[in-house]
Amino acid sequence: MRFTIVTPSFNQNRFLQRSMRSVLGQEVEDLEYIVIDGGSTDGSVETIKKEAARLAFWRSRPDRGYADALHEGFGRSTGEIMGWLNSDDMLTPWALRAVESIFRALPEVEWITTLYPLVMNEEGMVIAARQGEGYNAGAFYRGRNVPLSPRFYTSVIQQESTFWRRSLWERAGARMDDSLRMAGDFELWARFFQHGALHAVGIPIGCFRFQKQSFTSNAMAGYLDECRTVLRRYRYKPPSGVETAARRIARVLPRRFYRLTGMAYPVSKIRQEGRGSEWIVYRDWIL
Repeated sequence: MRFTIVTPSFNQNRFLQRSMRSVLGQEVEDLEYIVIDGGSTDGSVETIKKEAARLAFWRSRPDRGYADALHEGFGRSTGEIMGWLNSDDMLTPWALRAVESIFRALPEVEWITTLYPLVMNEEGMVIAARQGEGYNAGAFYRGRNVPLSPRFYTSVIQQESTFWRRSLWERAGARMDDSLRMAGDFELWARFFQHGALHAVGIPIGCFRFQKQSFTSNAMAGYLDECRTVLRRYRYKPPSGVETAARRIARVLPRRFYRLTGMAYPVSKIRQEGRGSEWIVYRDWIL
């Protein structure tokens, strides 16, 4: 089972080597790793060249941004399982082994993410590991996974922890939306949800680095505007104040009650049964 991982990068040399090595150190037999650099001037090219023998492809020249870089990288790819890692983030050491094991065991599963997204600081120390709840298409299109309605929002879908089959990528158009400068991942998830359920697995897979140059730090308002644009394509209908209040009240009632009222969303999760011998899919509910 071949993996394709693409890393888009621009002037992130102080993080790039550790990010690349978190991919190249994965214990899988068939890894196609592609690095697309946007013409960095901070020493990134020298860092990439040090690992060039282990890369399937790399280049460095000006481009139109990270979505354009990803579009090129994935366009050159051949892997059955796909994902990307930004040049300041990292994979956990066991990430691709676990992902491969899940996709081999569960052929009906088309894309997965983690229930335990990790966050690290600029120095690479993990500073947060909050448990997620699971993901549902209907809830996603109402803004569950982007902080537009604070009392309805719960968590983002962590991009560095999300992997999918090439067959899903192709059915969803086999492209990145390069009209978006920041929310390309969110737009891709919106298209993926049109074709398959997102399954969440209870192990950490990737680690997001919170640093001063990230979009999260510098351009959150712009990112949220792009997410609103994406959701409007799917008839975005945020929860009303009445609905939000009803959901808050329902949280103190038995789970069966809010399932019967239709306020609960079903989610698909993956766990290992017994002593780690078999992956199984099971259903849970979120309010």
